[in-house]
Amino acid sequence: MATEREFLLRRLHSLLGVIPVGIFLIQHLVVNHFATKSPDAFNKAAHFMESLPFRYALEIFVIFLPILFHAIYGLYIAFTAKNNVSKYGYGRNWMFMVQRFTGIITLIFIVWHVWETRIAAARGAEVNFDMMANILASPAMFAFYVVGVIATIFHFANGLWSFCVSWGITVTPRSQQIATYVTMGIFVALSVVGVRALLAFV
Repeated sequence: MATEREFLLRRLHSLLGVIPVGIFLIQHLVVNHFATKSPDAFNKAAHFMESLPFRYALEIFVIFLPILFHAIYGLYIAFTAKNNVSKYGYGRNWMFMVQRFTGIITLIFIVWHVWETRIAAARGAEVNFDMMANILASPAMFAFYVVGVIATIFHFANGLWSFCVSWGITVTPRSQQIATYVTMGIFVALSVVGVRALLAFV
């Protein structure tokens, strides 16, 4: 029974990492990328997201609660999983280790980013181009954001590969190899989008 429960929890953890959390990540990157057009374009995109109907319900049930479960159970996996990198050294074992490592970085980054933006907004600050420009004006904070964004995107892209395996979408070695190329392509493409957006703020 415990094994079956853990199996279901891992499946749920994997699913939530893609839907809705992964979809929200892509949407967030797209909104931020409007900064490459102009400050006004970013502000309009950000304000459109803030004006969505049932915004708070969406944030709680579609974003925060799924992220919270994914993070808590992800930490459990990270600290109980056995990495075999030193023993085997296969590429997938390295990916397994990096997935856990980037998960921890992603959690730290998300908590900090929420504190600087959503919590600040709840206290009266306006989430706009100037807010992000002020945050990223510090070279140390800019470097932190670059590392955080890239780690988050890798965690999503590599997690997408794991999702395809655990949900029976890619069952053969050939399909898993193709999935590796596809997901790493997604990682590179989204990283370009994310880093370009950060550069636009500075």
